[in-house]
Amino acid sequence: MKIIGLLGGMSWESTVSYYEAINQIISKKLGGLHSAKCLISSVDFAEIEHLQAIGDWQKSGNLLAREAKRLENAGADCIVICTNTMHKVAPMIEQVISIPLLHIAEETRKVIERDKISKIALLGTKYTMTQDFYKEKLIEHGIEVMIPTKDDVEFVNQVIYEELCLGKIRKESKERYVTIIDQLAEQGAQGVILGCTEIGLLIKQEDTKVKLFDTTKIHAESAALYSLAD
Repeated sequence: MKIIGLLGGMSWESTVSYYEAINQIISKKLGGLHSAKCLISSVDFAEIEHLQAIGDWQKSGNLLAREAKRLENAGADCIVICTNTMHKVAPMIEQVISIPLLHIAEETRKVIERDKISKIALLGTKYTMTQDFYKEKLIEHGIEVMIPTKDDVEFVNQVIYEELCLGKIRKESKERYVTIIDQLAEQGAQGVILGCTEIGLLIKQEDTKVKLFDTTKIHAESAALYSLAD
């Protein structure tokens, strides 16, 4: 079994979901008392969020690249960034490591293509929704990407940072998220990417008829299966 290097803490709430999901898959695949071999570097999210807010992606990229290299030196066989937004600095991380980085957008794209979906909506932080680093992984494979209105982008982002990253689940926020999802479906979205690793804490498939792609679960499954591959 390969060792999974998890870059976590962004937020720790979603990192818990990663660890749980990976181990559930390993247990199901191998049975008995088997669990995943993981190394975790959990950073201080307050520092990362501050760098996001001021647009200093170079410094945040250097920070995560350093932690990824530490995981590699400690024996990790792959790197998993346990957050969607910080994949903006994935190229900086890949420059300093010699082991694979499992890119969350690439792994999600594979599932979307498998389901034969050509028009997808994307929810996430405002960085993920409005910048190109994430969407381009889908667009270059012929998948059309939709995002909410400007006001809804701000609302989705606010809930992520002020509620979900702090472990707060509010009924009112869930209801508006579902409304946003349903509106995107009415505009032609065949599915919706939950493109922030915390959104899956708030929205479940049973909340809407629209096909949801929970990136935390997709990414965690990819990591677990990679660790088991020959």
